[in-house]
Amino acid sequence: MLVFLFSSSLNAQDSMFELKDNVVNLGVGIGSIYGSGIYSNTTIPPVSISFEKGIKDEVLGKGVIGVGAYLGYTSYKWQYTYINTDYGWKYSNIVIGARGTFHYPLLDKLDTYLGVMLGYNIVSSSSFGTDAGTYDYTPDAGSIAFSGFVGGRYYFSDTFSGFAELGYGIAYLNLGIGFKF
Repeated sequence: MLVFLFSSSLNAQDSMFELKDNVVNLGVGIGSIYGSGIYSNTTIPPVSISFEKGIKDEVLGKGVIGVGAYLGYTSYKWQYTYINTDYGWKYSNIVIGARGTFHYPLLDKLDTYLGVMLGYNIVSSSSFGTDAGTYDYTPDAGSIAFSGFVGGRYYFSDTFSGFAELGYGIAYLNLGIGFKF
């Protein structure tokens, strides 16, 4: 984040998201729905990577439609410690999805957008410790993942940006960097 604060001297020449642009975002999530609870400890924070390509411009004037892919990952464990017993379960979530976005410029250097994602959440789990208790929380599972989100990328140069997205993915809030090529 310090890089973003001190990089404002870089010159961004109207570097908004446009037709045929490709952007890769690398993010870290805050406030994940996965692994929340009193006994839960995050072992790997929510991380994500997404790709987007501009496919249609001049939508509602200056708007651009983009499509792309999303991959998110986090892992966590639930651990119980009692007298002579220490056991729990380790979980990981992988969210894979296809995304569609609508970009509309509101301010210079700020690419604002909203979008939807349809994907799949892959859950894997395993038990550990001296006594797994009487419950089996280890079945692997999966489910459809649907998301609505809003976001923005602030361009520090023609190709480098910082981004924030609010919505459902691997976390409620994703912060990170973007690269346009």
